[in-house]
Amino acid sequence: MKKINFLIFTVWFLSIIMSILWTFENPEKIEKIKSYFKKKNITEAKISNEPLKEVTANSFNVNFNKVLEINDKTAFVIHKNGKKFNTQDLEIYTQSGTFIKNLKSKRIKLPDHFTLQRNGGIKTIISHKGKRIALISSSEKDCFFASLVLLENNQELFRTKCLPEVAKNNDFNGLGSSNVHYQNSILFSLGTPEKHASKNSLLAQKDNSNFGKILEIKKSDLEKKITGSNANLNINVFSKGHRVPQGLTILNGEIFNVEHGPKGGDELNKVKRGQNYGWPEVSYGTNYLKDGGGDGVSFKVNHEKNGFVEPLFAFLPSVGISNLNNCPNALKNYYKKNCLIGLSLYGNNLRKGHSIIIFLLNEKLNKVDSIEKISLGNLVLRHFVTDENNLIFEDENENIYISADKKGIYKISFSKFR
Repeated sequence: MKKINFLIFTVWFLSIIMSILWTFENPEKIEKIKSYFKKKNITEAKISNEPLKEVTANSFNVNFNKVLEINDKTAFVIHKNGKKFNTQDLEIYTQSGTFIKNLKSKRIKLPDHFTLQRNGGIKTIISHKGKRIALISSSEKDCFFASLVLLENNQELFRTKCLPEVAKNNDFNGLGSSNVHYQNSILFSLGTPEKHASKNSLLAQKDNSNFGKILEIKKSDLEKKITGSNANLNINVFSKGHRVPQGLTILNGEIFNVEHGPKGGDELNKVKRGQNYGWPEVSYGTNYLKDGGGDGVSFKVNHEKNGFVEPLFAFLPSVGISNLNNCPNALKNYYKKNCLIGLSLYGNNLRKGHSIIIFLLNEKLNKVDSIEKISLGNLVLRHFVTDENNLIFEDENENIYISADKKGIYKISFSKFR
């Protein structure tokens, strides 16, 4: 009996060792398995009655409380039907692939190549004539790429070329993204999916790659592709040299974006057609240290002298900048200046994120006059609730709404202006 028990224990012990070794030697297979099961999950949403919290900013107070609980990261949040906020009027798209409307959740049907590997998922939702188009991360065999998919029929409208890096060096957190409607076009951002400076970084300067760019689709071309009149969708490069552009908005006809630097160097840019913003040739940040996968080497700092466009502002240390939009009326009426509002994720141990960031610009929109960073505790802030065209939603009382990773949707109000 003892021999049998010893034999069973030996087989069990050896199987554990073999499993550990197999896992260590096959990390990408483990990633695929995780992605497969994650894609089966459905994120639920429920009403929250969290008490109101208040923080003091320089010239006013900020009040915030959770109105909807969602244990996921958002890809885009749309509020329809007027100025009265109602959780049932929200269209919520999560990065893992859930669609929530009327507080009911369902799995979004996406192509088989949709992947959650390497921090992948749905990265933004583009709207056109009431239709929804998802920018997603994808993989087939050893090819990692990005694609645009029409959600109503799962039609793939566009896909990029394969990323040149080995799988372990890809990070789809670096894909971005955001979008705006600009004249007769839609602009959307596509970053370089990287953990640190790599072969993927170099794509930002290559004209034959869509990565590291703000891209332009003419609405007429998009319509032709959707209806089948055109076989291919024309994608034009609007600007290049971007690392991880996550926020995109239009103020007084001018385009602005925010993007992550490497270790430090998050940027606010005024984006012009045909301009080059320098990544990975220049940055106010440095490469990550060896424990973060990089070599710790700094980049050239002076953009202008090296033939690139200087950022309007660079954060040193970085804040994990995530989204950008026009300031709500409560702030515009107070400042009476050109005003942009941003959000931030984690930041780092030198400067925490978790904040609302207010940029005040001069009359010509070519200089940042002031920046205020308002911490909201430990919330990892991802998106503003907007309309279909990514214009910030304000309710009848001038409140705005934002999403926080794996927490939910929060109402933000500004009070006690001094």
